Amino acid sequence: MASRVSSWGSSWGLPLSTLALDGSRGLGSGGVAGLTLRYGDLVLLALALPAFLLAGWPLLGYVVAAAAWLTQRGIHLIASRRVKSSMASGDRRAALGIMGASTLGRVWLIALAVLVVGLADREAGLAAALLSAALFTLYFGSQVLDRLLHPEGGGR
Repeated sequence: MASRVSSWGSSWGLPLSTLALDGSRGLGSGGVAGLTLRYGDLVLLALALPAFLLAGWPLLGYVVAAAAWLTQRGIHLIASRRVKSSMASGDRRAALGIMGASTLGRVWLIALAVLVVGLADREAGLAAALLSAALFTLYFGSQVLDRLLHPEGGGR
């Protein structure tokens, strides 16, 4: 049987990559990859403004979606700090409640913002809905990758 420290760490005698041996603890923790995982949605939000301007889409949709998105990111930041504080004091029930309530509240905030702007201006509502859907997709995808790269919970 091969040594676990060498690149021949497989019991089948096949060489394993350094990633397979060392795990993923070095990936995504810093540099461009880590920043992309952490702030990719905000980069997309910034890049969406020129796209809205060039395509002639309603800026009201962008402004409402951006304001709601930035607000929900702020709520997430505050809730994450409170969850860490609750976990540090050993109150898992409070941490779970905070995380659940803030997640549902953030989704409702975006949905209501899109609904209100859609009632005021249908095209702006569609633009806000599409931008919000793109932001949610990127954000949740980066969350999944972050959890895969940091299974111990040390990601964000």
